[in-house]
Amino acid sequence: MAMRSQVYEWDGSRDTPIAAAQIGQSVSIFIGGFGNNITKPAETTATQFCVIEDVGCDPTMYGGSGAAVTTGIVNGLRSYVQVRINTTDYFLDPDNIGNDGIPGSASPYPRTVAVQPTFTLYPDVYVLPGQTWDVLYKFYEGTPATATDPSQAFVKYTLYDGPDALIANKLLEMGISVNPGNVDWYKRTLISGAHSA
Repeated sequence: MAMRSQVYEWDGSRDTPIAAAQIGQSVSIFIGGFGNNITKPAETTATQFCVIEDVGCDPTMYGGSGAAVTTGIVNGLRSYVQVRINTTDYFLDPDNIGNDGIPGSASPYPRTVAVQPTFTLYPDVYVLPGQTWDVLYKFYEGTPATATDPSQAFVKYTLYDGPDALIANKLLEMGISVNPGNVDWYKRTLISGAHSA
C-alpha cells in the first residue's frame, strides 16, 4: 500500500474516560491514556511521508440563560486541538509562543448542517520521514465524557509510503502541494518521459 487516507476518531468517553481532573491539560488522542487509544505514537518511518489534512474537536456553543438573554453561558467543554511534530506545537501565537490550538468552535467535530467549520487547515501540515507527530486535546469547561457533553476529536491524514513518499518529498522540494492528485500527476510525468526517451 503506497498511499492511504485515514480518519482517526478519538472518543474520550470510551475505554478509560477522560475526567474533570484533566481540565486545562493536553492529552494525546493517540497514546494519552484516555478514551480509545492506539498502542504506539504516530511516527513516520524513513520511507514514509504524512500529510495532515484536517483536525477538529467537540464544539463549544455560546448562548444565554433564561428568557432574557442578558448573560452569556458556555455550553460545552471549550475544547481545543493542537498538532505536535516531534516536540514543537504547530499552532503558535504571533510571538511564537505555543497556544492551546484550534478551538472546537472553529473546527467542530462531529459536523452537522447546523455546526460547520470556520477554520480550514491550509496549507496542509507535512510530517517528514522519521518525525513523530501527535494531536493533542485540551478542554477547560464542563464535565467531560458524558453522552450529553462528549469529548471527541478527529484527525484526517494521508500516509505516503515507499516510492510515493519519495515523490511526495520531490513535490515538496518543487514547491507543489502534496496530495494524491499531484502524486499521480508526477508518476504520469515520469512514465510519459520514459516512453518519449
